[in-house]
Amino acid sequence: MRTGEPLPAVGEVLASLATGLWHWDTATGLVTVDAEAARLLGLPRRETVLTEAQTRARLHPVDWNEITGVIQLAVAESTLAEVRIRIMDDQGRVVRVVRSRSKPSFDPVRKAYELIGTLQEVTEPTPGTPAGRTAVTGDWRRSREAFLLDAGRALAEARSTEEVLRVAAALSMPGFSPDGLAVFGVEGDRLTIIGHHGQQPGDESPFTQMSLHTDYPAAEVVRTGRAVYLSSPEHYKERYPLTWPMAAHFGRHSWAFLPLTVAGRTMGAWMAAFAYPVAFTPDERSVLTTVARMLAQALTRAGAAETQRELTDGLQRSMLPTLGPEIPGMTLAARYIPTGGGLQVGGDWYDMIPLPRGRFALVIGDVQGHDVRAAGLMGQLRIAVRAYAAEGHRPDAVLSRASGFFHGLASTDGAGAGAGADPRFATCLYIEVDPVTGVLETARAGHLDPAIRMADGTVLVRATAGGLPLGIDPDADYPTTRLGLEPGEALMLCTDGLLETGGHDLDTGWRRVRKTLETHEGDLEELADALVQAVHGPSSHHTTGPLADRREDDIAVLLLCRQGAGGCGPDTAVVPARQPVRRSMLTVAQAEPERIAAARQQLRELLHDWTCEDQVDSAVLLVSETLTNVLVHTDADALLVAEVTGAPGERRLRIEVTDTGDDLPHLRSPGELASSGRGLVLIELLADTWGVAPRGKGKSIWFELSEPDDS
Repeated sequence: MRTGEPLPAVGEVLASLATGLWHWDTATGLVTVDAEAARLLGLPRRETVLTEAQTRARLHPVDWNEITGVIQLAVAESTLAEVRIRIMDDQGRVVRVVRSRSKPSFDPVRKAYELIGTLQEVTEPTPGTPAGRTAVTGDWRRSREAFLLDAGRALAEARSTEEVLRVAAALSMPGFSPDGLAVFGVEGDRLTIIGHHGQQPGDESPFTQMSLHTDYPAAEVVRTGRAVYLSSPEHYKERYPLTWPMAAHFGRHSWAFLPLTVAGRTMGAWMAAFAYPVAFTPDERSVLTTVARMLAQALTRAGAAETQRELTDGLQRSMLPTLGPEIPGMTLAARYIPTGGGLQVGGDWYDMIPLPRGRFALVIGDVQGHDVRAAGLMGQLRIAVRAYAAEGHRPDAVLSRASGFFHGLASTDGAGAGAGADPRFATCLYIEVDPVTGVLETARAGHLDPAIRMADGTVLVRATAGGLPLGIDPDADYPTTRLGLEPGEALMLCTDGLLETGGHDLDTGWRRVRKTLETHEGDLEELADALVQAVHGPSSHHTTGPLADRREDDIAVLLLCRQGAGGCGPDTAVVPARQPVRRSMLTVAQAEPERIAAARQQLRELLHDWTCEDQVDSAVLLVSETLTNVLVHTDADALLVAEVTGAPGERRLRIEVTDTGDDLPHLRSPGELASSGRGLVLIELLADTWGVAPRGKGKSIWFELSEPDDS
């Protein structure tokens, strides 16, 4: 270049000096590199825009952590940020070392850093030499601390022995990294190979089942509990001449054998072998010793977790039932999700019990607690319920006997007599099913009411009579409620974990589950999966409730479908059009006037998509009047039957209230001060048609409402 000629472009100068240029904005999370910087990062030689994750994948993890600290320090001191970085390939190998110099700035408005800097390749010191033990960042001790933090976190997160070994193989120690690893365990008086890395399959054969008295470094470490460091092949051959030939063909230059010690007991040994000479300075020995301790702890945790999983998996398989043989005209599906207390089985359970004459019983329950005792009590209670059902008892008698049994069991179980300081109770719902008629005889002990999805997709909670949870009162009574399951309708029984998971209470949780029940199209197995995914799948984290997001309760779900036009049979490929028919039945006993409120709520749910809200209010008012009239003026119970027929926009609601009273009501004109006589007047004013019909012994009052066409 001659004097007076214009200077070349900055990019050309940098390229001629093999120096790359890069720009990083933490607000956008993007890193822009020119062609030379891309080459240094091991990418095609062209200008490229990378995400932070893509950039991080090219850098050594220890160096990435160092970069953050250097940037913050440079901003605080208004100086340049200079750092050496190891560039990794796709196999996790260091391909080159580069030096980065940048001028970082911090934007307090965006709360982000912006850096513009250069990358230039530098010579990597020889491993094992004093220069090589100087960290690429220039501060070996700080790199060591960062490495140990990362290694400790990774080992703590490993959940199985295989994961622990994979993490150990991926550890890249600051300044010196082994290329061969082996973890030895102890069985009796012999060494075993738990896992190895850096050797070919089969290379471990000579070292398996080796006696602890063998002249081998790992055996000596297990015997004495003291580490062995061999800095050269000559040192290895001199100290262990008998076993040196076994190690010679691997071509390593240095070895470290360290004890794996937990609670003062040596459980094995860890070998780290190096392809280059390592002097094993005090700092290097400190790093290796710390990693060995963390590795021992991780292996112990993983082994205990695997043992527990095997135990609990076996317990779960033995306790959870199969749904038995196929039932003509019926389809069953069930799910059990253990989520509480770290166990794979807890206090929730379900069961299907064959009964005489083709009938069967469905049972679902929840023993208080999520511990081992809850699981044990659950298993015993389930067996007792099956025994009482097999004896031929009706649903109310099954629960009464089960309550007495559980009261005695929960009061004395555990530490023996007097262990009742930790009494337990259990909720339970027992349903006897007649598959021919679809009649359901239910008895409930403090459990959630069942829900029914009708053939047109409407979902109702069926209010049933109930008693105290099992175990509270050994003499408790459990009244029965009769329900009907029409063709195409599906019954859902569940424990409270299905509703309350994810920060929901029973009310908000039910609305979430109900949406899944109403919108799902498919067979019963797919519906069971959809219900579990709704509360535990990825989408559930976007539908959390008003409370803290907890997922600690077990979940049991039991589904029963009476095959029909609703399309829930096992061989239904395409769901046929659902019949525009809805029907609900409810009994209101003289001793249970509070069930009138349940009747009003159930009617509103039945008419959830009725086009005229005023008609819904009218129907609820008339139902309340007719049911109250039965309870006040007779000594009989009332049976409410509500039915919706027709297509939307032209549907018809028919309500019928039946009792066994003899007196037929008649229309009259009550005075202003009269306390009764207005029921039929309201029906006359609000219903489209109505009537009173004798029913042999008793009578029924009915009325109908026609849905207006909004079009």
